[in-house]
Amino acid sequence: MLKNKLLVFIVTYNSSFRLKIILSKLRKIQSHTSFDILVSDDCSNDDTIKYFPTINKRIFTNINKKNLGYGGNVKKCLKFAIKKKYSHAVMIHGDNQYDARYIKDLYNKIKDSKVDAVTGSRMINPIDALGGKMPIYKLIGNLTLTKIFNLLFSTNFTDAHTGLWLYNIATIKKINIKNIDDKYNFDNQLRIKLIKQKKKIIEIPIKTYYRNEKSSFHIMYAIKFILDIIKQKFV
Repeated sequence: MLKNKLLVFIVTYNSSFRLKIILSKLRKIQSHTSFDILVSDDCSNDDTIKYFPTINKRIFTNINKKNLGYGGNVKKCLKFAIKKKYSHAVMIHGDNQYDARYIKDLYNKIKDSKVDAVTGSRMINPIDALGGKMPIYKLIGNLTLTKIFNLLFSTNFTDAHTGLWLYNIATIKKINIKNIDDKYNFDNQLRIKLIKQKKKIIEIPIKTYYRNEKSSFHIMYAIKFILDIIKQKFV
C-alpha cells in the first residue's frame, strides 16, 4: 500500500539546474504536505541528468529513450499515477515557471471541493502576472484566447493556458488520454474532454516567473490554439 495518495510529477526537457531548484522547494513542502515525487525527463540533450535526484522509496525517476513530446511525457506520468494507485497528481513544469509552493493549496482545494481538476490561474489577478515579468503581448494574448475559448465552450475560465494542474486520478482513468495530443495541445484538449463530460474544473490564483522568450512561438501557438479548439468543439 502507498503511504502517500498524492503524486507530484515534474515533466522536464532541457531543464538543467532548474530541476535542482524545484526539488529543493519540494523537499521543503514535504515537511507539511505528504506526497511522492516522479521526475520524468523527455530525452533531454543538455545536462539535466546531472541534477536528477537520488532514487529512494518516495522519489521515482524516468528518462524517456526517445522524445515523446510534452503531451506524451505527461501521459506517461499519468499512467504511472494510475498504475501506482495514487488518488491525485500534480504536474510541475521543469522550467520552474510554475511555483511548487502552490501544491498544498491545489490539494486542499480538490479535497474540500471534490472536483475533477484544479488549475492555477495567472489571470485571476493579472497585475501579478505582470509582476512576474509576463510579457505584455503574452498577457493580452492569454486574455484574448481565453475569452475565445469561453465563448466557444460556454465556460468562465480566467486562464485557459495554464500549465499547473492537479488531477483527480479517478476521473483521468475514465478519459481516453491516448487520443489526446502528444505535443503542446495536451492540456487544452484534456480541458475540453473534461468539459464535454461535464466534469468540474476550478481555478486558484497563482504567480509565475518568466524569462527571456521569443514571440514567434506564441504567434504560432495562438493560431494553432484557435484552430484546435474549433476542431475539438465539433469532434
